[in-house]
Amino acid sequence: MKKNIVILGATGTVGNKIAQILINEGHHVTLVARRTEKLETYRDQGAEIISAEITDADQLTKAFTGADSAFVLLPDNVKAENTRAYQRQVTSTLIEAIQRSGIPYIVNMSSLGSHMHEGNGMMGGTGEQEVRLNQLEDVHVLHIRSAYFMENFLRTIGLVKQAGINGTVAPGNYAIPMVATRDVAQVAASHLANLDFSGKSVHAVMGPRDYTYAELTGIVGAAVGKPDLAYVQLPVEKVREVFLGNGFSPDFVSNLIEMGTAISSGYMNYQKRDESTTTTTTAEQFANEVYAPAFQR
Repeated sequence: MKKNIVILGATGTVGNKIAQILINEGHHVTLVARRTEKLETYRDQGAEIISAEITDADQLTKAFTGADSAFVLLPDNVKAENTRAYQRQVTSTLIEAIQRSGIPYIVNMSSLGSHMHEGNGMMGGTGEQEVRLNQLEDVHVLHIRSAYFMENFLRTIGLVKQAGINGTVAPGNYAIPMVATRDVAQVAASHLANLDFSGKSVHAVMGPRDYTYAELTGIVGAAVGKPDLAYVQLPVEKVREVFLGNGFSPDFVSNLIEMGTAISSGYMNYQKRDESTTTTTTAEQFANEVYAPAFQR
């Protein structure tokens, strides 16, 4: 049976993939994003497009009303003077829209590490959002706790090209779960369409295995003809300077840096890996099918 499904953040790395999966399956899909120019191709495929801010309760209520399920998330706001206050505002808006609309099923984009509420940077906000959504009555909520996106390596292509190294503030020799976003999208789309969850629950999506930053750097390097590409743990203050120079707020930068530097604390490795949490796309597949084409562009 075809469903009416709403996707917030439809221009995002995961949201756009969920949209395409569900449209291909013949569901009626409503896509919500602040900027909708990139969504016109989906309109041509039958999707409804709504331009709305994530903090606009009236527009979100309108989008949710009559829908069977919705994909929600907590987007970054690099300009937020107080990151946690912004995150709480978004969560409050989502809760208001869910309650006013009466939508019965919610798939929430969370993250590994969201079992903690401090010491994990951005994930403190996703953890709080999980708890608050769990207080909703008569609404089924599934939290997708995703591993570190392999696609995050696309953000440092400029560094690879300019400096001949890859790097972030995270330690290079500490293994964490890493996942391709297409696998996350497939899991989320399945739950949104099948409504196969009840009450409040968590589905971790952890990729095929754990990788270190240095190991994945070597894999993407090999895919682009740089087999000796090295990973370098960058100095925190240098990274902070770069982010601030790009217009990010000091508080957002602090949360971003804490999220990376705290990886060796083990907060990303809390979730149990089993058949239900392990997905198939390997780092080698990601490197050849996603990273290399992006690098050549």
